Amino acid sequence: MFFNPSRDEARNFLIDSWRKRRERVLLTPLEDLAAQLIEKHPEYFSVFEDPERYLAREYLPEQGEANPFLHLMMHLTIEEQISIDQPPGIRAHFVRLTHHFESEHDAQHRMMECLSEMIWQAQRHKTQPDPAVYLRCLAEH
Repeated sequence: MFFNPSRDEARNFLIDSWRKRRERVLLTPLEDLAAQLIEKHPEYFSVFEDPERYLAREYLPEQGEANPFLHLMMHLTIEEQISIDQPPGIRAHFVRLTHHFESEHDAQHRMMECLSEMIWQAQRHKTQPDPAVYLRCLAEH
């Protein structure tokens, strides 16, 4: 299944996944993965426990604000990439980085930097994201 939500759909998905986890409601595999990722980010618990306050909020990087929704959706993206090894070789980079950092979570954070670089370059050049940029960045880390 192709998962391409709007900003609000993605945010609501994360909020609902966390709510269901706290209420001990049966989760889909994707919701369970999202809830597990949220559990690894206690700094974001307040966002997911008070969604009315944060749902429409704009997070501005120039003001030093991390976007918890974007951060967690990038984790989900990387989890999916690893599971299907797309782009080809991504799983090997993940394994290598996990050994280097001795943490899957820290490896994913490093991968996020490269994923962000690929997206930034695509936006800057008004092109499609280039997996070669992503893989080249990963190889340098």
